[in-house]
Amino acid sequence: MKIGELSRETGVGVRLLRYYEEQGLLSSERTPGGQRVYGPDAPAVVRRIRALLGAGLPTRGIAEVLDCVCGSEAEIEPCLSPMLVARLDAIDEQIHDLQDTRSSLAALVADTEGRQLAAPGRAMDIRVADSAAPGQS
Repeated sequence: MKIGELSRETGVGVRLLRYYEEQGLLSSERTPGGQRVYGPDAPAVVRRIRALLGAGLPTRGIAEVLDCVCGSEAEIEPCLSPMLVARLDAIDEQIHDLQDTRSSLAALVADTEGRQLAAPGRAMDIRVADSAAPGQS
């Protein structure tokens, strides 16, 4: 399978497929003319890569675990569970830190501009000062 065919079948751009290959996530053979030719398992490998990227793993982490993915894109060997749980814990910590940062920023905005910001996903109640210049109506 040539790179264009793999791109069409997976919906992943040619440049990304080359990047995956540079990162050691995807392999190909070369024709005498230098064109890449991928094996029949390449579409499944690309889907696994996309699933792992979607789960927040960086490409260097994917390189470490890609061989341990079995079956479908999301099935992994149980020995990888501790690494994935650690990644999940790190994401939870980032979310907590971002919530704290948002609360601090919302308080600062409220103090300095007289606005009350609602929690994420809720409507905002913003009080706007009269924009007319003093003495004008």
